[in-house]
Amino acid sequence: MSIVVFDPDNTDDVDWRERMRHPAAGDEIAGMWLSDTEPSSIDVVKLRAERLARLRAWMAAENYGGVLLFDPYNQRYATGTRNMFGYFLRNSTRYFFIPVDGPVVLFDYPQSYHVSAGVDTVDEVRPSKLVWSSVSGKDDETARPFAQEVADCLKAHGQGSMKLGMDRTSHLQALALEAEGVQVIDAAGDILTKVRAVKTAEEIKCLKVSMAGAEAAVAAVRDAIRPGISENELFAVMYHEVIRQGGEFIETRLLTSGQRTNPWFSEASGRKIRPGELVALDTDTIGCFGYFSDFSRTFRCGPGKPTRDQKTLYRMAWEQVQHNMSILKPGMAFREVAEKAWKIPEKYLDQRYTSVMHGVGMHGETPFIAHMVDYNTYGRDGIIEPGMCLSVESYIGEKGGAEGVKLEDEVVITETGIDLLSRFPYEEEFLDGPL
Repeated sequence: MSIVVFDPDNTDDVDWRERMRHPAAGDEIAGMWLSDTEPSSIDVVKLRAERLARLRAWMAAENYGGVLLFDPYNQRYATGTRNMFGYFLRNSTRYFFIPVDGPVVLFDYPQSYHVSAGVDTVDEVRPSKLVWSSVSGKDDETARPFAQEVADCLKAHGQGSMKLGMDRTSHLQALALEAEGVQVIDAAGDILTKVRAVKTAEEIKCLKVSMAGAEAAVAAVRDAIRPGISENELFAVMYHEVIRQGGEFIETRLLTSGQRTNPWFSEASGRKIRPGELVALDTDTIGCFGYFSDFSRTFRCGPGKPTRDQKTLYRMAWEQVQHNMSILKPGMAFREVAEKAWKIPEKYLDQRYTSVMHGVGMHGETPFIAHMVDYNTYGRDGIIEPGMCLSVESYIGEKGGAEGVKLEDEVVITETGIDLLSRFPYEEEFLDGPL
């Protein structure tokens, strides 16, 4: 279980052990406060420029005059800016107009223009026309002036095209845009699959740094497990360390213990952990630079040794992850991956995880590779490409069983196979020796 030595100037050698140091104890390193605009070993100017160029290349190929982005994740991808992220996940107040060629215009929340105005990917900041319109029931009044302003931008900088891609909006705003002569296209899926699916080299560096922060948070949880501590307390330990490491937030609350590990997808509660019980978690972390870190581990609360049943569950989950990582190579069809995936024993099939693996970027992304038994329902066509990042999943738990095991690792597809991004060790007590 080798762990590489951390060199702060080399993102290829990011070590979660070094990330765990605390300044109160006199340590030199205490987390990494990293964002899209802070100086670091990530070339953030290049990061922003390459992502925007990928978006614009797709726009040109599809004859879009521009896109209008409301989703904070897409905004960050295209421009490297963020502002009150959680708030704008539910309030479509902040939006970007990005032409196929020309000035990028941000329509921002009043009095917050300074947050993004100095970034090289933002040419102009204007007040949003949609501030509080939906929550105050004024969408019908604001839709027309909003649409007129966007249509004017498209006419001026859309290179003759009135085709506008949008990732989300209300129907009133879309109708108002159409009334101004705009061809409105729902482009959310294409942005995810055709623009964001393959990562640039700088994005992969961001994923590595983000992963090291998430691993440090999981290490803190592992160290804090003891009889009598609650799931909520452990989740707070993880969240604290994510923030200390320069991360931003955790999308889920998937940290459970004992009987609550089976079935999966229960959320952290006030339940107190007892000796000998399993503790399972999924990181689901929006970490450094806004990049997702998604791996899972299962631990055991001491003292004593794992039971035969616990070892059996753990070893099967480990085998599933290892096998499914081993088959991955560029050029495989998504269906081929599903066909060659580890065969889940019948008694665990009902409670299988929802996918064999899924994409990772700024959140859970494309591709979504379904189990073969689910392929007619959830399966999608596509090809594994170099630069895609994937989280390889396993949950093993028998219906009605006492406990379950959740394991998951994150990899990036290379020209010849995979590189492992998640380096957190597995638990030797489950894997060593006989059952």
